[in-house]
Amino acid sequence: MRCGWVRWTGVGCAVLWVVLTVLVAVGWRPLLSGDGAVAVRLHAYAVRNPEATAAVRVLSDLVWDPWTMRVLAVAACVWLWRRRRGELALRVAAATAAAALVNQGMKSLMGRERPEWPDPVDSASYAAYPSGHAATAAAVCLMLLWLLLRRVPRAPAWAVAAAAVLAAVSVLGVGFTRVFLGVHWTSDVLGGWALGAGLAALAITVPLRVRRTAPAEDGRRELSGRT
Repeated sequence: MRCGWVRWTGVGCAVLWVVLTVLVAVGWRPLLSGDGAVAVRLHAYAVRNPEATAAVRVLSDLVWDPWTMRVLAVAACVWLWRRRRGELALRVAAATAAAALVNQGMKSLMGRERPEWPDPVDSASYAAYPSGHAATAAAVCLMLLWLLLRRVPRAPAWAVAAAAVLAAVSVLGVGFTRVFLGVHWTSDVLGGWALGAGLAALAITVPLRVRRTAPAEDGRRELSGRT
């Protein structure tokens, strides 16, 4: 199956991630101001509406938690491995692992502080940029959606559309929850999305096999070279 759309998605995500990382690193004022304005408004709403906040915490900490996403990825890998599709399983595992490792490395490198509130509604440790929830969700959901399109090419249009909507809701939803709960800035989420989707695109498009020339064909080429 052609994956041109995945390749261009990866390129766009890579560009976005580089730009965001640079702007966060240099402390670009318009970006920081926008982050702060969104965070203040959402946090004020979260404090005033504890019931809604409790529901959002369930979505963020259980439904869309990075470990929930990783379990889905592991299940997909096991399913593929048992059907002797080791190459596809390797791609899913690589994207999921890379999202976790690169994200943690970037957090350590950037060292960005998380939002601080006198009346927090949730808590999180370690650095803020990029969001691990957003990166993991983007990587896993894109990989699973790609697997669906690849392994079920004749799936009904409604099933593909439903899967795409579910993936989009999960990726966008987890990003919203992290900002709503006051543990991430908006640019952290954008950076996580770009990182996760870019790594998934890389895992999908990078060649894993080297095509070898048949011995008979090598002999013909050698003979023609001598003549």
